[in-house]
Amino acid sequence: MIDVDNKLHEFDRHMVWVGFAKLAPISLFVAVFGAAFGLAATQAGLSDTVIVAMSTLVFAGASQFAALELWGPDVSLITLVITVFAINARHLLMGATLYPWLQHLPLAKRYGVMLVASDANWALSMQAFGSRQPGIGLLLGGGLAIWLSWVIGTWLGVLSGGAIQSPKALGLDMVMGCFLLAMVVGGDKNLRLLVIWIVAACASLLAYRFLPENSHVVVGAVAGGIAGTIWTESKHEH
Repeated sequence: MIDVDNKLHEFDRHMVWVGFAKLAPISLFVAVFGAAFGLAATQAGLSDTVIVAMSTLVFAGASQFAALELWGPDVSLITLVITVFAINARHLLMGATLYPWLQHLPLAKRYGVMLVASDANWALSMQAFGSRQPGIGLLLGGGLAIWLSWVIGTWLGVLSGGAIQSPKALGLDMVMGCFLLAMVVGGDKNLRLLVIWIVAACASLLAYRFLPENSHVVVGAVAGGIAGTIWTESKHEH
């Protein structure tokens, strides 16, 4: 059950710092991928300023790599926007699962916190909420740690010229997945989250089978987000 009346949405500087400290270790691996992106972007012909600005303002590793694959004079801005949206559509699902607590925040704080939402700090905050502990501070602090590491890593990649050309060869691509799996196993297990994930998974599998390539990411996230919104509005859990 989700308790939305215990002020679990409240946070202060200490809570933000705790979130930052908790995700600081895994952020080191994020910096490695940031360095790989900086190198790849340099090889793609982007200027140093554009590369660092992209990581600072966009903060979406997978979609930034995808954008590099499409980068060129023959690719329209609309194509790039659709690609980035498709890859990051899972944030719709994140927003739906966080809504019971985010709805209590002022609009500016709500969207300000979500600017640094990513897989790892979202999982950490959901685990805290599942244990009836405040999670917004973890979401914000952890997101700041990951964002800072991504930007620094990108900058180092631009400067290094290729010290680490293939993070996958070192098995570093598995670190985030293992972390998320640990968070899921140790997190809250309630009917609402189960239904959301089942709806998202089924919709994604059907889209993968019958719809155009990569559309399953958007379809699954939208379906899960709708399920989470409907459940929240019609079945408040106390």
